[in-house]
Amino acid sequence: MLPRICIKFRIKYVASLILVLLVLEYFGAFTHMFEADFEKTFAYPMEGDILHGQRPAVEPINGYNFSYITDCQHKCKEDDRMIAPRLVFVVKSAMENFDRRVAIRKSWGWEKRFSDVKIRTVFVLGRPATANRRLQSLIDLEYSNYRDIVQGDFVDAYFNNTIKTMMGFRWAVSYCPRAKFYMFADDDFYISSKNLLKYVRNPLPRDVKLFSGFVFRSAPHRHRSSKWYVSLEEYPWDMWPTYVTAGAFLLSHEALFEMYYVSMYTKHFRFDDIYLGIVALKAGIEPLHSEEFYFHKAPFLGPQSYKYVLATHGYDDPEELVKTWNEVRAAGYA
Repeated sequence: MLPRICIKFRIKYVASLILVLLVLEYFGAFTHMFEADFEKTFAYPMEGDILHGQRPAVEPINGYNFSYITDCQHKCKEDDRMIAPRLVFVVKSAMENFDRRVAIRKSWGWEKRFSDVKIRTVFVLGRPATANRRLQSLIDLEYSNYRDIVQGDFVDAYFNNTIKTMMGFRWAVSYCPRAKFYMFADDDFYISSKNLLKYVRNPLPRDVKLFSGFVFRSAPHRHRSSKWYVSLEEYPWDMWPTYVTAGAFLLSHEALFEMYYVSMYTKHFRFDDIYLGIVALKAGIEPLHSEEFYFHKAPFLGPQSYKYVLATHGYDDPEELVKTWNEVRAAGYA
């Protein structure tokens, strides 16, 4: 028989080994071993070049056919005729962020910023997870006052951001189809509409498929403690497609329409930036990187420091946004 001390040692050894294996599994070490090679095997349902007549054998799997609570279908009309704005801001906003929306209307979302350039702004929202008549009545009042709320009948939550984003696409295709460019942004961003208009004024082909912002290439999070954990069942590949961070991105008319129709045949994914990266890949649209899109907060050291900034994250304080925008505008950069 083994001495008792040896038995205890073996038990501790086995227990330690099991603990180590569990920790490794928790942090995704084994999951990585079973990932598929993105470059060699990536194929995301549904496959088929629908833009060139290769219609899948099934009906669209994504229509995002929720009903609108308010649809703002008047926004891109004048005298009942559809107009062609140069730039449309589609702002993804949380229901309760009333002050942020007011600040955006006073700053970069101001539609009358330029007398000779048509700009339109809408805010896209969902609905409360549980019945909240007071919050909904405030949203209804806000819509009556500003007529710029596009609200869908889905729960307004973080993991529904893809639905919210695609509602913006659907709204643009349905109710503002003649715009030249569409800027999607979260409600905690500073944006220079002046710099954006300069950015798209550079010589571009008329039918350019522009999908621009801060471009990433990264791998899925496999450790279970992560907010962005993704299982192999949900996404089996070792890399994400090239994608633009969803906080702020710019689309040309052609890119938005092609990506919208491709999305109808693309399996839903809960991270909106990854989903759009998948859709862009399937549509043959390569994201264009710009260093002037900041996914973090660009340090503000006076108006000159924002001379070339297109968009920057970090403006969740409405007063700070308006103050910064006014200073930069006075210097001629917003």
